[in-house]
Amino acid sequence: MMGFSSRIRRLFVARPPAASIELAADRVTGVSLGRIRSGTAAAVVTEPLPDGALVPSPNATNVVDHAAVTEAVLRVIKRLPGAVARVGLVVPDSAAKVSLMTFAQVPSRATDFDQLVRWQARKTTPFRIEEAQVACTEGAAAEDGGREFVVSLMRRDIVQEYESVCSAAGGHAGIIDLASFSQINAILAGDKDTVGDCLLVHVAHGYSTLALIRNGFLILFRSRTSDGDETLADLVHQTTMYYEDRLQGGGFQRAFLAASAANTTKEDAAVLRESLEVRLGTVVEPLTLPHSDVDSAGEPPPLPDLIAAPLGLLLREQVGAGVRE
Repeated sequence: MMGFSSRIRRLFVARPPAASIELAADRVTGVSLGRIRSGTAAAVVTEPLPDGALVPSPNATNVVDHAAVTEAVLRVIKRLPGAVARVGLVVPDSAAKVSLMTFAQVPSRATDFDQLVRWQARKTTPFRIEEAQVACTEGAAAEDGGREFVVSLMRRDIVQEYESVCSAAGGHAGIIDLASFSQINAILAGDKDTVGDCLLVHVAHGYSTLALIRNGFLILFRSRTSDGDETLADLVHQTTMYYEDRLQGGGFQRAFLAASAANTTKEDAAVLRESLEVRLGTVVEPLTLPHSDVDSAGEPPPLPDLIAAPLGLLLREQVGAGVRE
């Protein structure tokens, strides 16, 4: 069975580089691999970001303090082994708009399909659709004979903000991916035979995302910022109700928690998992990395949650990331 990541199209599609960098609101984390195909981790480096230096948003400036973010990226690149030039870039879920769309018929011409996607997305996208960088990939077959597609939209100028701090630090962002998509890559790299309904609960600095995969296809993706009225408990409750009522859910085969905020401790993550288990009625597993020989440059080993996204981007080939153009 093909992995979930093979059906998630990146904002840019190319072979994964040997190093990746995650830009989160509270930190910059870099991961490099010794050998891509074996997935042997060579190094992990994390640098903190000042409060307010990076504020993820789909419709506003993200890189508020360009100098501070660039300096953190530069320090990460310098501390990674080897000559790091081309890198994969992981950005926050809350910098993009992700939708699942169903089409009864799909135009054969790529330009016509792009126009169809933009037309359907125009009412729910929080910015002018003409400004969007659009990425989509084929999903599960619909019951009426149509086809679902996973659609990611990101303002072009915001994409350029993330690219610019990378280039200012001496790197080139050859691939850009969302954090939760990359975390799922890391999960499936450790267990390619995962079947049934699997839930990822990703709690980051400033937002939370719930992603549901059914037999390798993404069928639900909900992301909410922490500054709204909706709490994580509300998001989990609404998602599980929708799962049971609209998606004919019969229970999660597996559920995972990724608590990726930089200040999250093992104890914090354990308490959050216990709370989620009560609400979901199932065991919630912590993230475990498929490769444990991580060199953290003399620092205490980071929680797997903090490095799962950049590592997952690098491991996407191992979970069948032959993404269709």
